[in-house]
Formats: sequence, structure tokens, C-alpha cells
Amino acid sequence: MVSYEVNVDVEARLAEAFDRYMREQHIPEILATGCFITIEFQRASPTRFRSCYRAAAQLDLDRYLAEHTARFREDFLRHFPEGAIPSREVWLLREAWVSRSPQEAD
Repeated sequence: MVSYEVNVDVEARLAEAFDRYMREQHIPEILATGCFITIEFQRASPTRFRSCYRAAAQLDLDRYLAEHTARFREDFLRHFPEGAIPSREVWLLREAWVSRSPQEAD
């Protein structure tokens, strides 16, 4: 699994509009590309947000980056030409541990 992570620091005056844009438009449109199996949108503070896009394979992320990124970045900049600063990282899953529920232990 591959995670594409976008962190955004937003000016306080834009935080509500940014939250709404991400949840109602931007993320649903990205999910509709079929490149990601899940997307999580998180908030660390009133002005710091993170989106975690999970792709099944590197090829899916590569397809997103090649075919869709430019369009979504342009739309983002139309909505937030200033006051929202994104940073991006790609993470490769090395290993995962899953806790078993107490019922499964019996």
C-alpha cells in the first residue's frame, strides 16, 4: 500500500471554507478517480489539516499523479490562491500490525 499525504496550513480566516471545500468537493472528486481505495481527512488544530490518500499500489498513485494532479491543483488554487500552504509526501507501507479483539483471542 502507498500513502500520499498532503498537509495544509490554512489562515484562520479561511479554515471553515477550506474544511467545507475539502469535505464536500475536493476529496469526493479525487476518490471518484478510482486511484485510491480510501481517503482520510484530519485536523490537528483549527488551522492545520491532513489528507491521507491510500492507493493499493504505486501504479495507482502514478496514474493519479500523471492524469489528475494538475487539474486538482489548479482547482485548489482557484479556491485558495493564498492563505493555504500545502506540503506533500509519499509513504510506502513497510509493515502493519493489527490488534485482535478480545473475542477473537478465545
